Amino acid sequence: IRVAVPREEDALALPEIVKNSPIPVIGDIHFSPRIAFLSLESGIHGIRLNPGNINDKGKIKEILQECKKKNIVVRLGVNSGSLEERLLEKYGYPSAEALAESALYWSEFFESVGFTNFKVSIKGSDVLQNIKANKIFAEKTDIPLHIGITEAGPAGRGSIKSAVGIGILLYEGIGDTVRVSLTADPEEEIKVAYQILQALDLRRKGIEIVSCPTCGRIEVNLPEVVKKVEEKLESVDKPLKVAIMGCVVNAIGEAKEADIGLACGNKSAILFKKGVPIKRVSEEEMVEELLNEIQRMDNE
Repeated sequence: IRVAVPREEDALALPEIVKNSPIPVIGDIHFSPRIAFLSLESGIHGIRLNPGNINDKGKIKEILQECKKKNIVVRLGVNSGSLEERLLEKYGYPSAEALAESALYWSEFFESVGFTNFKVSIKGSDVLQNIKANKIFAEKTDIPLHIGITEAGPAGRGSIKSAVGIGILLYEGIGDTVRVSLTADPEEEIKVAYQILQALDLRRKGIEIVSCPTCGRIEVNLPEVVKKVEEKLESVDKPLKVAIMGCVVNAIGEAKEADIGLACGNKSAILFKKGVPIKRVSEEEMVEELLNEIQRMDNE
């Protein structure tokens, strides 16, 4: 989990955060080498460093040397808002080529001072530019890449931009770690990240719901059924594909391909498990019956 450390008081709070965190803590350092050194004394596991904002090779070298002593990993961050002046003059704007060149330049600098325990993130809010910059970098080096669309926007739009940008890169085999960036509760970022990985079959965890669009063939209140099921199953970790189909056209076929599902019809549904019908249930009982059966599967 990344914690922003813009001020001294934030750095001083890190030891308590590290002590109580069940997962590794990364300090997000932008401008101040002094705060970086203070953060490195807290027991954190990693830092995010943006050389374009510090722009002092001597200080960056000192930070890297201290990280090496303490076995602290570094995420080398390059983004469109903090490119070096020389690259802006060369390219005229933060192009994909400029972003990739900056990342390669600083990667070579890190390695030249003997520091190799790092990964790189190249981010911008433009999806196509982001994809191109990461592809250029990945073609030239095998340094691990942390991918994401920065400042992607509110939950709805941002999730779509993230899914497209991150999804394309992952599908092409580019990217080692992922961050979804939304103007929303950070928990939403985690959910979207998992959904992207699940859609690409890179991570199997939790519930995947397959359900119909709201066409004229639906004979039950399907949006309400799906909403209830999704809310109730949010905390289930076991990978399960749940089909909730609203009419007879695709219902049985789709439900057969899922681990469990409902094939809904007129005021009732057939509950399927691994393609085998279990029983017919009423519209009022279908959600409860489905959840009960999933609970039994989760305990198996």
